[in-house]
Amino acid sequence: MEESQQNDLNMMTLEEDDHLKSTGPQISVSEFSCHCCYDILVNPTTLNCGHSFCRHCLALWWTSSKKTECPECREKWEGFPKVNILLRDAIEKLFPDAIRMRFEDIQQNNDIVQSLAAFQKYGNDQIPLAPNTGRVNQQRGGGFFSGVLTALTGVAVVLLVSHWSSRESEHDLLVHKPVAKWTAEEVVLWLEQLGPWASLYKDRFLSERVNGRLLLTLTEEEFSRAPYTIESSSHRRAILMELERVKALGVKPPQNLWEYKAVNPGRSLFLLYALKSSPRLGLLYLYLFDYTDTFLPFIHTICPLPEDGSGEDLITKLLDLREPTWKQWREFLVKYSFLPYQLIAEFAWDWLEVHYWTSRFLIVNAMLLSVLELFSFWRIWSRSELKTVPQRMWSHFWKVSTQGLFVAMFWPLIPQFVCNCLFYWALYFNPIINIDLVVREVRRLETQVL
Repeated sequence: MEESQQNDLNMMTLEEDDHLKSTGPQISVSEFSCHCCYDILVNPTTLNCGHSFCRHCLALWWTSSKKTECPECREKWEGFPKVNILLRDAIEKLFPDAIRMRFEDIQQNNDIVQSLAAFQKYGNDQIPLAPNTGRVNQQRGGGFFSGVLTALTGVAVVLLVSHWSSRESEHDLLVHKPVAKWTAEEVVLWLEQLGPWASLYKDRFLSERVNGRLLLTLTEEEFSRAPYTIESSSHRRAILMELERVKALGVKPPQNLWEYKAVNPGRSLFLLYALKSSPRLGLLYLYLFDYTDTFLPFIHTICPLPEDGSGEDLITKLLDLREPTWKQWREFLVKYSFLPYQLIAEFAWDWLEVHYWTSRFLIVNAMLLSVLELFSFWRIWSRSELKTVPQRMWSHFWKVSTQGLFVAMFWPLIPQFVCNCLFYWALYFNPIINIDLVVREVRRLETQVL
């Protein structure tokens, strides 16, 4: 009995719903018409002024007029117009047959297809430069992200100030000061930089007050006897090999980033920007023009030879760099072709003990640049522009070469303070900028998928 009453109640409810639907207002196609073609909206695109048009109508209007303004009220739009997803889905559910017919007509019209492609290409070029990007980021959780960027910027400023205020003048002196004028303390400083093992002999050199003149006269036999008593043959060989380099140069050869910058300010700035914007050309430059001093240590660091079990020989290998083997060249060329920024990250990783925070900034920046390069290749692939890659590479080569030549010509006229600012900006602040670029690329990819 109760079951039959429940069924009657359900039937009455359904009848009431049908009655309401039949007596409710009817929705017609004209209520969703475009004010350009006066047909049903297809991929409706809503502008800042609130007016909506078919996307292909807006593309045709932009192609013919080259104006970024509403076809109806002439108010300029900001950024790049997006499809109104909610309105599009509603229209497609209400009028599926009409939308299907319109789609077929659009796809058969070559002018519309070309206009849509040109309009989308214009949008892809404008999105990274859109003035409202900051506002959009804030609306999509940019508050936390802005806080992270601010914190990282603060860390970079602290590192920069700390480095600038606590620069060790001894390092700068040794790479410029003739070895014959070194004091005993400077000789010990030079010795300590050969490696952790050299600290074993620090006190012996200090007690004997070995200055630069005396250092130049010491031989392997004297190092092996008292008072130095360097029993390890590999340690003696490492000291003698580095001493030969000092004798040949007349000064201490640079052994870290800051010393290299002190000796080669122009080259260090060029390499920093070249490895950032064009790592493959930067490494090619090292191979052609700085093979012995920079490229050989670089390739032996990132593509080391397998250990032969004699731990002491590794110390000598760091100073006695031989020609790379075919295995090393093969590993290097694979990374050079596909993951050039990984080479820089691996080299920076090897210098963590010497440059603790600076190496971490370089590693993070290399990872971010790798992601940005992948986004660039994906953009070329998605736009079917692979045929333009050789032309892009050639244009990039000439651009980098021209910039390098221009800087080389005007380098003597550039103040050292400006060069230092550019150097530290690229070193500490570019990673922060690249974080923002990666986030923008991810959000743009999300927008294109939608």
